[in-house]
Amino acid sequence: MLTIGRFNAIAGLRHAFFTREGGVSEGIYASLNCGLGSRDKPEHVFENRRRAAMAVGVEPHNLLTCYQAHTADVVTVEEAWPEGYRPRADALVTKTPGVAIGVLTADCAPVLLADMHAGVIGAAHAGWKGALSGILSATVKAMAQLGARPGQIDAAIGPCIAQRSYEVGPEFPAPFIAQAESNQSFFRAGEKDRLLFDLKGYVARRLVEAGVRVVELLPCDTCAEEDRFFSYRRSRHLGEPDYGRGLSAIALVR
Repeated sequence: MLTIGRFNAIAGLRHAFFTREGGVSEGIYASLNCGLGSRDKPEHVFENRRRAAMAVGVEPHNLLTCYQAHTADVVTVEEAWPEGYRPRADALVTKTPGVAIGVLTADCAPVLLADMHAGVIGAAHAGWKGALSGILSATVKAMAQLGARPGQIDAAIGPCIAQRSYEVGPEFPAPFIAQAESNQSFFRAGEKDRLLFDLKGYVARRLVEAGVRVVELLPCDTCAEEDRFFSYRRSRHLGEPDYGRGLSAIALVR
């Protein structure tokens, strides 16, 4: 489990970027796979999520995640929803204590946000599609609707794929450059005609553009650090049939 120092100092806030360690899953899912959408044994996933919930100080049924689809859709959580319910969205926001909101990733960037002056938190799943289409600004806007102020929001970008591991084709930068010429800076030359994309840097830029005052980053590479993190891209390289999902969660505690 990894945390961000600034968040650790905030009274009434619990958060965690979980590694793949500390769970009960086996094989390619070993061991803390929290992905309800994976083909892991459901009883293993439920136990892993129970452990994660307890680690952030909430009851297991109060750990909420959504059905992620690389969108810019945000759901505002007022109370824990029924077991098995997962709204289609890529971010959650709340001002309700005792509820942990989280996102699941395996190379995409998990982003946790908090305005503790207003008592409002958020959790966003930022793959390249979601980040490009505005999931981060949408999350900040949804937090503002609950009383947060962008200039008071702290954000933490958790474990995701690093630029050294994120190889893309020559056509990939086009929508980023169309958005802003300065986005060229998030690409550097790889081997042959390939490029390397800095997802973490791009996510940080989008947060700053949304008005977030502080952005902290964990120096991890989910694709390269096999013992610590799940990775969609690594699983494809290895020809594995599925992959585990890592959880990042944040909660207001009473």
